[in-house]
Amino acid sequence: MHPSAPEETVAPTPRPADRSRALPWIPGLLRDTAFRRYWTAQTVSYLGDQVSALALPLIAVTVVHAGAAQMGYLSAAAWLPHLLFGPYAGLWADRRSHRRRVMIAADLGRFTLLLGLPLFYAFGMLTFTVLFAMAFGIGLLSVLFEVCNPPVFKALVPPEHYVSGNSLSSGSRAMAKIVGPSAGGFLVQLFSAPVALLVDAVSYLVSAVQLARIAPQEAPPSKEPAPSRAACRFIVRSRTVRAALAATATVNFFCFVTTTLFVLYATTSLGLGAGLLGTVLGAGAVGAVVGAVSATPLTRGLGVGRTFLLGCLATTAPLLLIPAAHGSRRTMLLMLVGAQFGSAMGVIWIDITAATLLTSHVPDAMRSSVFGAYQGVNLGMRPLAALLAGAVAGPLGLRTTLWIATAGALTACLWILPSPLSRRTPPEAVHES
Repeated sequence: MHPSAPEETVAPTPRPADRSRALPWIPGLLRDTAFRRYWTAQTVSYLGDQVSALALPLIAVTVVHAGAAQMGYLSAAAWLPHLLFGPYAGLWADRRSHRRRVMIAADLGRFTLLLGLPLFYAFGMLTFTVLFAMAFGIGLLSVLFEVCNPPVFKALVPPEHYVSGNSLSSGSRAMAKIVGPSAGGFLVQLFSAPVALLVDAVSYLVSAVQLARIAPQEAPPSKEPAPSRAACRFIVRSRTVRAALAATATVNFFCFVTTTLFVLYATTSLGLGAGLLGTVLGAGAVGAVVGAVSATPLTRGLGVGRTFLLGCLATTAPLLLIPAAHGSRRTMLLMLVGAQFGSAMGVIWIDITAATLLTSHVPDAMRSSVFGAYQGVNLGMRPLAALLAGAVAGPLGLRTTLWIATAGALTACLWILPSPLSRRTPPEAVHES
């Protein structure tokens, strides 16, 4: 089934002459100045985000003395904007002429918000309400940034390099997860958690500067006053996109239940200390890097659709090792490391192939609105899962809740099997039959 609206053809940004023949180990896309600046903006921002991921909870616990319920609210605050505003933000972005400028404005807005938090702390005005509002505001600006990103990515990357381009972006995110927590911990210890947030603030400023230095030939804005339901209608009618969304939303919901409870379960039920817990989480980061490196050869051999299916299976099946963990400390540690490594590798395969499917399959005129609707459902599962995890884990117990969540995550594969995604599809041209 082909999209009802014809896709507008926009020539990719012209490629400069290859001047890097002496450095064949550099990925081809990184030899393109425009893409390199775009990729650098993402990489620096990912690294700063990892510092904030550690610093914000520490501020909540040590400065404003947040309780368990407040920590759940804070965790949900960053994801609520995807649920509430994702589809509308995408529709708005499709009608903009220069999405790159919106991305720059979003970066500058996040820079300003994070810059304000140390000032609240310095003047003794930092409260949980301020933290919640800041997390929500950053999440809202992130939604705007993300719905504008797909058109810019497509303008910079030719179709035959969609998988490798998404692999480079996912690789940056994975490397940030390895380096970021250690750097964040060092900065928090050396200065303080509020001051460490300045690193993330500066990362958004660097991202804005790098994006300001490129000029991709973006697709023209949509001139049709299509309602937001048009994007939803496209997703529902597209067997490929519909199956991908159902699968990723299922993975996100059940896996985020597991993520919400994992640290509490590992420390209280299994008795792991902070050092061993860091080792376990670090295995996940290494798995993500392996996933990013292996994605391109996998899609060449299996196709995008089957690699997506493999990613769903690899993400969910290893998580069964978490509630199954028992025995000696060494055995439990090996089981948890295997769960984190395998699941993180699978998540990267899902991210890369899902992004490739959306980039190649969705018409330019509704690219941002479809992406916004997709992420509204997909990432909107996270705050719901976080709230449900806290409500259910009390009466059922941590291990039982984790068994239900990890088993439920496996059902994501059932959405894919009857869809076109179960068949081999070449990475350079994904179309429905």
